[in-house]
Amino acid sequence: MKFWDSSAVIPLLVTESMTPAVRDILTKDRQMHVWWATEVECVSALARLEREKPGASISIETAFDRLNALREDWSEIAAVNIVRDVAKRLLRVHALRAADSLQLAAASVLADGDRDSVTVVSLDDRLRDAARREGFPLLPQRAQ
Repeated sequence: MKFWDSSAVIPLLVTESMTPAVRDILTKDRQMHVWWATEVECVSALARLEREKPGASISIETAFDRLNALREDWSEIAAVNIVRDVAKRLLRVHALRAADSLQLAAASVLADGDRDSVTVVSLDDRLRDAARREGFPLLPQRAQ
């Protein structure tokens, strides 16, 4: 199973340097598990791009279409009490922002005690570090 952080979803929507790597991961395993607010985080990132690059409106509309298509197929980890409780613990032991702790907490709930069963797909260095420390496998692979 793969848990996708929004930082890894964005390159599926707009072309970035990591787009080929995350597309390859998705091609090999089409099942995406995400936190329930991933769509909102992605819309926030796309809206910021739209404001910063107003001439790219056509590609932004395409990105929103891609997001809608992905959303149709992904599985969301709901905003339940256990996610909140795990996120609070993660904030005390890792240098995470609130949203990142909720992302990692959702991955933890998905893993249900078996961290090796869930690979965290993320491009966020802080989240990757915390996920690694929590025992999750990570993608994409990064050069050491």
